[in-house]
Amino acid sequence: MVVTFKLNQIDVSPGQCLTLRQISWLDFEAILDELGEHRGSRVAYFQGVLEIRMPLPEHEKAKILIDEFVKILLDELELDWEPYGSTTFKHPEMAAGIEPDDCFYIQNSQRMIGKRQLNLSIDPPPDLVLEIDVTSKTQLAAYLALEVPELWRYEDGKLQIFVLQKGDYVQVETSPTFPNLPLMKEITEFLKLSDTAGASAARRRFRQWVQSIT
Repeated sequence: MVVTFKLNQIDVSPGQCLTLRQISWLDFEAILDELGEHRGSRVAYFQGVLEIRMPLPEHEKAKILIDEFVKILLDELELDWEPYGSTTFKHPEMAAGIEPDDCFYIQNSQRMIGKRQLNLSIDPPPDLVLEIDVTSKTQLAAYLALEVPELWRYEDGKLQIFVLQKGDYVQVETSPTFPNLPLMKEITEFLKLSDTAGASAARRRFRQWVQSIT
């Protein structure tokens, strides 16, 4: 006997991850439509496996602050960028779809100005993606399929930087987007500072630090 459920019958509590298997691409598209755009959950799909994650407050605070730090770096270094947030990136041919916690077009920013709809068959993937792994592990396979060149993952109080090299992700010490800056160490320290001095103070001091070394 096959039992079917509607999505509105399933509750995913903060901090939990629901995994669904043997999901076709058409099913994935239908689930996205039913979930709608105005929701707190994040989805990741790769070759038949769908994850629906509900972030914790801890996740959201880290995401917002790291996002602010990236924007400060981009502005202080006078790099052009286009924000695409948690846009759903889909590539049917690769059976891959994912919603990052945040993402930026930097090297390809000029190509993305004014874009309202994305087609990864002709549009580039985001240049930099942020993932906060509090609820579950990031599906690197989906990002590999989409050929995202740089991915930052924050997990267990530490920042990790991965770059795409020869078809696989390699962890590196410095970001190719912000070369020669010790971001893994400094971003981690400024996130810790936010727990004692507050988010506003951490943000201001991070800007001061960037200005002092650039």
